[in-house]
Amino acid sequence: MALYEHVFIARQDLSNAQAEGLIEHFGQVLKDNGGDVQGSEYWGVRTLAYKINKNRKGHYAYLKTDSPSAAVMEMERLMRLHDDVLRVLTVKVDALEEGPSAVLQAKNSRDDRGGRGGRDRGPRGPRRD
Repeated sequence: MALYEHVFIARQDLSNAQAEGLIEHFGQVLKDNGGDVQGSEYWGVRTLAYKINKNRKGHYAYLKTDSPSAAVMEMERLMRLHDDVLRVLTVKVDALEEGPSAVLQAKNSRDDRGGRGGRDRGPRGPRRD
């Protein structure tokens, strides 16, 4: 079996639970056809670079799989037929990375920094009139 990474974008008007349900559904399709899901991530709602079917945003999802090509082809076929899925990208890789993806790492580091006003700038200097 070969190693694959899949990224798909679902419509923006789905709830988070529905988007995560799509990840489970397509993972089950792979398992039913002899594949194995090594990991999955939900990246959240992100802005698209351009409109796709009148959508400006989409739910991004990521799957790492070890599957035969027939299982991947079947999953891609079902994704393309599904009304909620806007785009699909599948890449065959030599090895799957351990731990979270680069997108999730960047999101977590941004959360650790804090929001606006999170850093202390010290006392205010004297006013110049």
